[in-house]
Amino acid sequence: MIRCILIALIVTAMGCAPKPTQLSPPPNIYLNGAEYPAQDIPEPLRSIDPRIFFVTNRQPAGTDEQRSFFGKQRSDSMFFGEATVKFDAANWDTLLRRTTGEDNRNWTALTVGDVKEVVQFLPIPLPVDRRGDTVGFQTGPLSTYQNQGRAFKQALSKELSSLRQDSVLLYIHGVNNTFDESLSTLANLWHFSGRRSLPLAFSWPAGNPGVFGYFRDSAAGDFSVFHFKELLRLLAEVPEVKRIDIVAHSHGSDVAMDGIRELVIQHRAAGLRPRRAMKTGTLILAAADLDVGVVRQRLATERVEEAFEQLNIYINPNDFALGLSAILTRTVRFGKLQREDLAPAEFESLLRDALVYFIRVENGDNSNSHTYFRRNPAVLSDIILALRTGAKPGSASRPLADLGDGFWLLPSHYPGPRPLDDGSRPSR
Repeated sequence: MIRCILIALIVTAMGCAPKPTQLSPPPNIYLNGAEYPAQDIPEPLRSIDPRIFFVTNRQPAGTDEQRSFFGKQRSDSMFFGEATVKFDAANWDTLLRRTTGEDNRNWTALTVGDVKEVVQFLPIPLPVDRRGDTVGFQTGPLSTYQNQGRAFKQALSKELSSLRQDSVLLYIHGVNNTFDESLSTLANLWHFSGRRSLPLAFSWPAGNPGVFGYFRDSAAGDFSVFHFKELLRLLAEVPEVKRIDIVAHSHGSDVAMDGIRELVIQHRAAGLRPRRAMKTGTLILAAADLDVGVVRQRLATERVEEAFEQLNIYINPNDFALGLSAILTRTVRFGKLQREDLAPAEFESLLRDALVYFIRVENGDNSNSHTYFRRNPAVLSDIILALRTGAKPGSASRPLADLGDGFWLLPSHYPGPRPLDDGSRPSR
């Protein structure tokens, strides 16, 4: 009985976006005097109903003639498409005022509409034939799948060229997320970071109901690793793509890291440098629902961090959902990592190239303890700075407090100075 209650609490707490999604609170960076870079946004993107792109392996909902969204069931096929996400504001100027806090409205809903499927891939695995001692894909299906990949790449090339952009912001959601929530959460991140890249969500089949929904979603995440790996491969083959920044939340971190790890191994075996081959830039893991032991044995051992310019791991010791997950699984979760959870040599291994940063969130014990990456104005500010500037923690652009041993403190007033009447103190 207690186990069922814990599972139900986890499913509720890991609802990775409020339902329905709303515009995030204005990040501190804009409240503290920095201007939102509206003048740098291409005219076609200055819209209250921008297009957000997606790749999903969710089963389409509805009939073939009226396919408007994707559900929670698994699909062996990938689907690439676009959808509009409408910000509930009268016009662009109104949205800008709410972005910077000038228009202090408490509720601005984000609504997904006009879902358009562009490419449907063949189901995986492709059929094979045995030829002596080898097994190879059948020529016909393989050719079709490759043509579908070319259609995907051509569509992205056209979009990037038309907007004179060369980067992709890729978002991977966690458990208990619907298709619509994955797109609207990405729309928030993309909007506040200045709309400087092509926004692309990998929406895997989460959102299973019931007491055991967390486990069904987790299994669906494992099911989705190959499709995510294929997405990364195809993105890197788009000539116009020069950089891919990745934001993964909660169990989406598990999906992302498994796919990234397999690609890193593949590229090293081919004699390639992973970061150059994958075109990956900044990786952000927020509230990562990862087993610390698995991170030690699989990710640290394979030096996955070398595939990125920097890896920012946001940690909230008061994350309620990850606390419940740790009790249920009897393993420490990466999003609640403490210094003592890794041996000194393991920390030294992770930090040897100054690529990995553990960022501790201050005062993260409210109702947003698991969704802080998009609800906490200080955390959202640091994510914006990491994505926009590529600066490292402790630099002038990202003035985080150095706690030593690779840990950095992200205070609630960040990036401004601590108020004189704020009695809180940095702690590890």
